[in-house]
Amino acid sequence: MNGWPSAPAIYEISTWPWLTGLSRRYGREVTLGDVPGEVWDEVALPGVDAVWLMGVWERSPAGLAVARADESLQDSFRAALPDLSPADVVGSPYCVRRYRADGRLGGPAGLAAARAELRARGVRLVLDYVPNHVAPDHVATFEHPSWFVQGSPADLARDPRGWFTAAGRVLAHGRDPYFPPWPDVAQLNAFDAGLREATAAVLGEIGEQCDGVRCDMAMLLTNEVFARTWGTSVGPAPAEEFWPFVLDRVHARHPDLVLIAEAYWDMEWTLQRQGFDFCYDKRLYDRLVHEDAESLRKHLAADRDYQDGLIRFLENHDEPRAAVTMPGGRGRAAAVAVATLPGAVLWHDGQFDGRRTRLPVFLARFPDEPADPDLAAFYRRLLAVAGPVRRGEWRMLETRGWPDNPSHRDVLAWAWHDEAPHHLVVVNFSDHSAQARIELPWPALAGRSWQLTDLLDGRVFEWDGDELAGAGLYVDLPAWGSHIVTLR
Repeated sequence: MNGWPSAPAIYEISTWPWLTGLSRRYGREVTLGDVPGEVWDEVALPGVDAVWLMGVWERSPAGLAVARADESLQDSFRAALPDLSPADVVGSPYCVRRYRADGRLGGPAGLAAARAELRARGVRLVLDYVPNHVAPDHVATFEHPSWFVQGSPADLARDPRGWFTAAGRVLAHGRDPYFPPWPDVAQLNAFDAGLREATAAVLGEIGEQCDGVRCDMAMLLTNEVFARTWGTSVGPAPAEEFWPFVLDRVHARHPDLVLIAEAYWDMEWTLQRQGFDFCYDKRLYDRLVHEDAESLRKHLAADRDYQDGLIRFLENHDEPRAAVTMPGGRGRAAAVAVATLPGAVLWHDGQFDGRRTRLPVFLARFPDEPADPDLAAFYRRLLAVAGPVRRGEWRMLETRGWPDNPSHRDVLAWAWHDEAPHHLVVVNFSDHSAQARIELPWPALAGRSWQLTDLLDGRVFEWDGDELAGAGLYVDLPAWGSHIVTLR
């Protein structure tokens, strides 16, 4: 990870609707190659280390035809865009026909120009790779059928939704083990040696065009999950796992390329050990949305090595908008937490403005929604201060209360420190006020006075070091309140 910070902040942009919005804003067609400099300045906010341009690859006409004919998809499109028109449906960015930047978005030259604009601002570029499946009209379905899960005419007759024909062969539609097949994609065979070599080659080519790659549904390619999903259709698993085989070759070609795994089902540690730099922390997301401070405290008790390899988020293109799932103070408290924990953090375009509509990835246009300027100002401040906080050692801190006041259980606290703490983060993750004493196990605090400055609102507190080293720091926080404090 030479050149990358150890705990990067990554900003996801849904490329096609983002460019559509810019075209409307400037009254002309805007592609990746001619995005105005002022827009790149807006994207490259202080505290953003990388931009993930989601959905730049060439989309499939065959996949688009499936999407336009699927009534359930059309219903979801109309729910997001009540004034939906046929031109708004452009196909799924995860139904890839070719790993070449789509000409309608600016093509390879436009993508290279976008990367140069980001690099000039000290920001890295992240792109997608979809290892589990390709579009049904991908050239490989004709030229390399062994790369795919193949079936028989009997399979097709038994399950016409799970199988299709290409060049006279019966191929499987892509799926995971818990959901029906995806009708717009063809399933790759993770156990095929040729497919593994091809995957390494394509990832290497993508690595020429960016600084990091986010691998879609990466856990589906592990031997255990793939065998469970496809059984006798693919035969016995190879001795070597898919990802170590692939990533060793990619890293030999691009040693500085950062690799991010979309991961679910508690498979983060497995994928970290198989070569990924960061894996989605979906478990933390679920706890932030549905659970309480004690649940978060247990989750954050994991070893630092594991936490450093996680990527935390409150929303992304697959999840509902945070303004819906965590409205008001809960969302801000959760944002302070993910911004100041070890590991990477993923922010999503529109999150800072309080957008409420999760746009299906098939669509080329966002609905019009009012922005929340107060929320945007909060996020700009949070991003600017969070990066410098996350340096040195990280430590969860104990909180104490009183027999008649158990509200300290709702308070989360951690420190970033060297010999003594230089930053403290305190979050009341509850809908009521909470009071606590936070234990600060640094004897060096004693014998001096300390100035505590809240980086979020600028308030300054004076504290006696003997009290801090003895009884601890007293906090009294409103519902969902938080502090990011620097000590001097």
